[in-house]
Amino acid sequence: MSAGLDLTAAQQALVIALCALTALVAHLALAVFNDGVRPFLLDFVQGRSGRSATGAVAFGLSAGFVFGLGAPLALSSGVLNPWLLFLPTDVLGLLAPRRWLAPLLGGAWGAVVVFGLGGADQLARGLPVDFLTAMRQMSTPILFLFTLFPVLAVTRQFGRARGALTAVLELALTVLTLRFWPGVFAGSLAMAAGLLLLIGFAVREDLRGRAEGQPAQDGDDALASLFGAGALRLRRHLPLFMALGAGVCVLAQSHVFGGGEATSFLIGEGRYAEAAQVDFYRVLGFVPLIATTALASGAYGIAGFTLVCPLGYLLPDPLSAAAVGAGVFALEVLALSSLGRVLGGLPSVRNSSEQLRGAIGETLGLAILFGSLLAAHVMGGGFAIMVVGGLYLLNEAMGRPVVRMAAAPVAVVAGGVLLNVLYWLGLFTPAEG
Repeated sequence: MSAGLDLTAAQQALVIALCALTALVAHLALAVFNDGVRPFLLDFVQGRSGRSATGAVAFGLSAGFVFGLGAPLALSSGVLNPWLLFLPTDVLGLLAPRRWLAPLLGGAWGAVVVFGLGGADQLARGLPVDFLTAMRQMSTPILFLFTLFPVLAVTRQFGRARGALTAVLELALTVLTLRFWPGVFAGSLAMAAGLLLLIGFAVREDLRGRAEGQPAQDGDDALASLFGAGALRLRRHLPLFMALGAGVCVLAQSHVFGGGEATSFLIGEGRYAEAAQVDFYRVLGFVPLIATTALASGAYGIAGFTLVCPLGYLLPDPLSAAAVGAGVFALEVLALSSLGRVLGGLPSVRNSSEQLRGAIGETLGLAILFGSLLAAHVMGGGFAIMVVGGLYLLNEAMGRPVVRMAAAPVAVVAGGVLLNVLYWLGLFTPAEG
């Protein structure tokens, strides 16, 4: 794994340019990265909500993830991530009062990341208690617990028996992969099998409903009209989306960017094919969610269906990545209407997307918490666990001013700073190694 962030001049320029572009796209309310912000953009586009109010919503939903997840994840994995790059450009773009100002603010944030984060990385790694190196302990829990998210989704949607079947299948495939293919990420086949079971169960449920002649739900005509307006709005800005797809795909191809928590550590270890597998499985689960929110709000995702990320990891050069990214985004935007009509007749598949989203958040939340406690143990044994765990529990008791998923990494950073202060006061000795 990379010892830290180390970007070439071309990669730095790419990050700055892409942050400028994403801020402009957010200013135009055409796309944001935060799924929670997208539904609010419909009111903004239709004039029922102002720019400052919408930007405040975006800030409230994003700030914790930027500093609690995005920055610590980048510093510990040596790889940039969308929470660090694109959540701030959502906010800056929405708050910018003029169109020309949005890309300037976005580019400035990109410059802060590429020039400031490396310095922070070197400074932190030179401290007596190196909490950034300790945070690498998060990689193993994230990679292995993330494998189980299909099990949770199947159990919640289709019951204990099918959930148990999915769990047994995933466990068996993980054991076989560890035993016979040690060079392959152990969760790859397990996640694929779990997702295929979930999708299979959902499609079977929907086909059964059609066979039983279930009537269409009330409001389908109004929903179709709303979806059509959203799709038309996105198609009118197709060239801008193609540029966005090209930029994200080229950034992924540079191998300094990971599209997810688990992916960041795999990219940092040079395991690009396995990172592509993991992100591709997420695509399968999140297409219904991204498609329906994009059609309803008229605002797309900064990474689209995120398919450009796994494709980018595998492409040989930036030119091919730019062409593929632009083409994929064009196809996605043009296919949104048709996809919306298909999903309209597959309620179980749409429900599976919601279940997957919740399951991914739950598994990653546990993995990040457990990994953070492992990092604390590396920093200072039981005392550091008490400090980090105590800060996490204090955040819970205070009503979570820091969102739960980001609270544990924030606690590691804060705990690491505190341990360094205690060291300088002669009150603490760092753990050996």
